Amino acid sequence: MDLLSLSPSNVFSVILTVAVIFVNGLTDAPNAVATCITTRCLTLKKAVAMSAILNFAGVSTMSFVNSSVTETISTMVSFGDDEKGASVALCAALFSIVLWAVLAWYFGIPTSESHALIAALTGSALAINNGFDGINKNEWSKAIYGLFTSCIIGFVLGFIICRLVLIIFKNTKRHKAEKTFKYAQIFAAGAMSFMHGAQDGQKFIGVLLLCTGAINEAISISPFIILLCSGVMALGTLSGGKKIIKAVGMDMVKLEKYQGFSADISASVALLFSTVFGSPVSTTHAKTTAMMGAGAAKTKRSLNPAIIKDIILTWVLTFPCCGLIGFVMTKVFLKVL
Repeated sequence: MDLLSLSPSNVFSVILTVAVIFVNGLTDAPNAVATCITTRCLTLKKAVAMSAILNFAGVSTMSFVNSSVTETISTMVSFGDDEKGASVALCAALFSIVLWAVLAWYFGIPTSESHALIAALTGSALAINNGFDGINKNEWSKAIYGLFTSCIIGFVLGFIICRLVLIIFKNTKRHKAEKTFKYAQIFAAGAMSFMHGAQDGQKFIGVLLLCTGAINEAISISPFIILLCSGVMALGTLSGGKKIIKAVGMDMVKLEKYQGFSADISASVALLFSTVFGSPVSTTHAKTTAMMGAGAAKTKRSLNPAIIKDIILTWVLTFPCCGLIGFVMTKVFLKVL
């Protein structure tokens, strides 16, 4: 990607995309290590540093191995043939994502940048095309299907794996099991961080391709774009996310080390499955539902219904809110710019 060859509007959309990637690292990445921190397997600084490194590795590695998620995002919507209008619509969509994500982060509520991304792009495409002509129904359906299936897979696997762990280790002395699952959970949190980068990084690489108009390069992505996305996401991760960690790891459900391990492995498997098949899914959805499943495997009382209700409400509101903001801002930007 040669920034010097891009129009001013395209450069601005690239800058906004980079901002969204940073916010994604800030808000979503802490979910990957939340349980690892709250069960005291790692300190906050060590866990965040590990997550940043593995986020970088996940984006870089998966982009070279399997770019199907990038292809889905980059072909899900069309903003038309007018380069300036398309850039304006994309900027409006990205503005909507940043606004929604920052508000959710400020109030310490986990949100899905993936959900917001799909909603905002859809709203902007509807606005600039004055209808559904700019929506690729097959790719759009794949994205929506993935968002739901990742929740189901996360919860079910979290429940099953946690139950299996309880059966396998029922006669093991507690101090031995604690030591085993301390290191097992660190490994699982690392896997979760890697898959977060692999899944979410590809989504935003797809957006960068939309920014530059390089849709046909989805299979052979520029190394510069991969490194840009990897680096910015890692920087966002290093910036913290204590409120998110508290909401996910402490308030929503109380987990022991073996439950944290079960949740992280389950979410990682759900993300790997979705990434291989090109379904853009929510890492937040996969992780939080896996935690619910792991918690429910021991006792339903381990879940905090009030926090779960707030999180589900946020998920439900994200799509219409971001879609509406994207739609309105596109109409406004097209008149002003």
